[in-house]
Amino acid sequence: MRSRLSESFLPHRTSVKSLRASALIVAAGLGLSACQDTTTLTSGRSLAPIPAQTVALMEQKGSNKNAPMLIRAYKKEAELEIWKMRADGTYAHLKTYPMCRWSGQLGPKKREGDRQVPEGFYSITPGQMNPNSQFYLAFNVGYPNALDKVQGYTGGAIMVHGACASAGCFSMTDEQIAEIYAIARESFGGGQRAIQMQTMPFRMNAENLAKHRLDPNMKFWREIKEGYDHFEVSKREPQVAFCGRRYVFNANAADGSRLDAGAACPPLQEDSDLKNLVAQKRAVDDSKVAELVASGVKPVKIQYADGGQHPSFTHVTMVSRPEALEKGPVEIALDEKGRPLAATAVRVATARAATPAPTSAAVAASAAATSISRTEQPAAATAYAPSDAPFYKRWLGLGSDSPSAAPSQPVAAQPAPQPARREGSTPAGRDSKVIDPRQKTSELPALIRGAQPVLPTGLMAYSPIAR
Repeated sequence: MRSRLSESFLPHRTSVKSLRASALIVAAGLGLSACQDTTTLTSGRSLAPIPAQTVALMEQKGSNKNAPMLIRAYKKEAELEIWKMRADGTYAHLKTYPMCRWSGQLGPKKREGDRQVPEGFYSITPGQMNPNSQFYLAFNVGYPNALDKVQGYTGGAIMVHGACASAGCFSMTDEQIAEIYAIARESFGGGQRAIQMQTMPFRMNAENLAKHRLDPNMKFWREIKEGYDHFEVSKREPQVAFCGRRYVFNANAADGSRLDAGAACPPLQEDSDLKNLVAQKRAVDDSKVAELVASGVKPVKIQYADGGQHPSFTHVTMVSRPEALEKGPVEIALDEKGRPLAATAVRVATARAATPAPTSAAVAASAAATSISRTEQPAAATAYAPSDAPFYKRWLGLGSDSPSAAPSQPVAAQPAPQPARREGSTPAGRDSKVIDPRQKTSELPALIRGAQPVLPTGLMAYSPIAR
């Protein structure tokens, strides 16, 4: 008889069966709540070792399995990164895992039941690890943090877990979470007291910032981008604190007092060299954003039915709310006052119906694809009209609170005209390729090209070209 530990290393088809069973449980119990995780079953999954190939990869990066780790997650790209500390205290990128499912929209979590995946900086301690999760394995990300609480945000039980189902969580495959959990366990075993998790709406590059420049969350996004930039320029974990109802990074009160999220910020003491590097990066990014805007890049609003997933999982059927993923996110182009432009709604994701599990090369190509198909603009889509202040003032946070500025009001999006279709043509929002629904599969894709073969077939982890 196989032990529970050995079952976690059974062939791929067994893990798929397990994932299917987990998905049924999740579909019945998640509803609109967070990822409640109260099972008391005992499991040996949490004791599985880090695969030897992953340990070897750590050594190639100048790290080891007991060194501290750091997590970065990106909602729009549906990716989760693991970084490991090197001997000099800097972090090296280890692996990027495509997310199987996340829920909600871009933007921070504010209330219980909103299905939002949080955005910001969070801390994971050994006590937040759940070795007996009903979602295979899990750990709590630490939402709400001190700033969330001061803001009055509610909710909790936000996890990174398996089972490919989300109601406000970062959902991975069982194989993925087995490896991520093992890496975290060994980091704690090496003495790390807390793992920092940086969760972002998207990669904080100039293109994303230019496209989302009119989003009502941009002030907050620029705030957490400062911490993102601290890590980018130093490759060291930023010290996170709160005062004045905002984040502060790598800063302490000059008088030695403790910073309080709800109190005004006292004079701060910061490392001048690091502060200058961050300021230089911010200036370069702002300049690139201005160039993109001048070149004609339109502001956009992305409307999700309910979150998304990495493109390499589009053929997987065992996910929560598949009907929401079927619709896919829609990108709506806006004018400079935040009003939807006519006939500009385009579907970002490919259709979920798919052929049997693709080859690793095909998956890699799919993950890199950026094609979009024109579709009908959803009637419920809304945009927000910011003030009429010049773009550069809005981008830098100037003039947005001017008394003369008109308050932001929702503007109903108008349906985009739909071209006539010939008989037998592809429905709107679908790929041009004709797909036989009978070939829809529940199999997880093969390893993405370039991945270390660290777990049984089905692991979705890859190490992209260094950014």
